Amino acid sequence: MPVLVASDLDRTLIYSSAALALSSPDASPPPRQAPPPRLLCVERHEGEPLSYMTETAARLLADLAGTAVFVPATTRTPEQYLRVDLPGPAPAYAVCANGGHLLVDGVPDADWHRQVTGRLAVECAPLAEVREHLLRTADPAWVRKHRVAEDLFVYLVVERELLPRGWVKELTAWAGSRGWTVSLQGRKLYVVPGPLTKGAAVREVARRTGAGLVLGAGDSLLDAELLLAVDRGWRPGHGELADTGWTAPGVVALPERGVLAGERIAREFLEAARGTR
Repeated sequence: MPVLVASDLDRTLIYSSAALALSSPDASPPPRQAPPPRLLCVERHEGEPLSYMTETAARLLADLAGTAVFVPATTRTPEQYLRVDLPGPAPAYAVCANGGHLLVDGVPDADWHRQVTGRLAVECAPLAEVREHLLRTADPAWVRKHRVAEDLFVYLVVERELLPRGWVKELTAWAGSRGWTVSLQGRKLYVVPGPLTKGAAVREVARRTGAGLVLGAGDSLLDAELLLAVDRGWRPGHGELADTGWTAPGVVALPERGVLAGERIAREFLEAARGTR
């Protein structure tokens, strides 16, 4: 039976320049400290580099493709996901829009999407109600963008340092009473239907592939259901899960932060898939 590896992308395997958590490349390394790792750009948009991983992580991920079924599991829309050029062959499956879309050979599975949207219609307040609340309560002074993703959820790009104290907590309570969850990741604040999870989509891929072992990794509260769906999981030393001390049986909290955490996760995946750890 195959090994399935499902991983969040942003701030888990791939990192923006702001999230690398490395010293400035112009700064001299302290004595006896290794120099900064070499980076590989894995995403460009309109010609500009956006996301990176270490070259070592890229080699590990490429090696993983020969050992396991690798499934990216992201909150990105399919369009945003397809901008990422991961090392190795293109994954046969990918989870996008936090589980709202299941891509099979790069094409959204229409039956899966219908199942998901049918469940959301029954179990959650309408998207329009949530969007209206955000438009009314989020101050343009600290909101830079307001987006609806795939008619499934809403996210804001915010100036995090200007967020009023207690606003996210109040929004979390309001959304929770309507079946929605809130996640603040860097400068993005997501408001997502509770039943819309990466974990549900990963379970479906595990069923389709007959996986005997499922591995996973993630850094945010939107990855908690993913980590609960796997047999063994890892979370980096940064992100919402680390900040809140979230843990679960079989989930290892790593000390590494930033892009070096991504390298450690890729190594853990490969060793576990090969049965060497």
